[in-house]
Amino acid sequence: MITINPAEQTIPQLQRYLQGAVAPRPIALASTIDKNGTRNLAPFSFYNIFSSNPPILVFSPARSGRTAIQKHTYNNIKETSQVVINAVNYEMLHQMNLSSSEFEADVDEFEKSGFTPLKSQLVKPYRVKESPIQFECEVKQIVELGKKGGAGNLIICEIKLMHISLRVLGENNEIDQTKIDLIARMGGNWYCRTNPQSMFEVAKPISSIGIGVDALPDKIKNNKLLSGNQLGLLGSIDKLPDFDEIDSIKKTFINESNKENIANKLLEQGEIKKALCVLM
Repeated sequence: MITINPAEQTIPQLQRYLQGAVAPRPIALASTIDKNGTRNLAPFSFYNIFSSNPPILVFSPARSGRTAIQKHTYNNIKETSQVVINAVNYEMLHQMNLSSSEFEADVDEFEKSGFTPLKSQLVKPYRVKESPIQFECEVKQIVELGKKGGAGNLIICEIKLMHISLRVLGENNEIDQTKIDLIARMGGNWYCRTNPQSMFEVAKPISSIGIGVDALPDKIKNNKLLSGNQLGLLGSIDKLPDFDEIDSIKKTFINESNKENIANKLLEQGEIKKALCVLM
């Protein structure tokens, strides 16, 4: 393992480490407008949701690492205190990437990228018609983190309206994660795609509290053939199996010799308590 002191790195080096380490990052395709009505569109991957009540999004158009000049998005928000944040799916990838070019301030990135401007209902900046989800936002606060190149500017936005495409909705009018097909930013030139082939579900321990890895028998905790993930699953059950449960499961696998392999298969099937019984 290497140890990195941020103070000893150049800004480009440090940014490569940070962007490679903190990933994947969702992409905010931010639509703004200046005081003269000129439209601007730019993507930012320093972005996330930070509150539900009130509904708050935060993104950061950082200063140029080379010149320390502020982004047009930042300048427009300082003038108008409004922004539309558009979600980016796979169908929008290359148009989004084109909109990231460093065009002059008077250039309309909607036209350059080929996106369709859609009039917003509550704010002046336009929405991106092709985006599956569009957030009309009022800017509540701007936190400037520095004056040097690479310094971020936290744009804290309150969502005033959400527009969601019907084609990404599933049951109960909720967003179907298998339909929305969002993309995310990685390090360097790398992206990832959130399609069904790259996603998986993990149930949250909300209704019950797991016993924890520390409560597992020592022979299981110290078993070098079990991974940390497997121990985490075993520690998620609400109580240790009793003698009768263990005896019943052991009889089922009486002719099997490798208990770790059996337990692994059971864990893959979601049969956590059965796997623990085998190991005990």
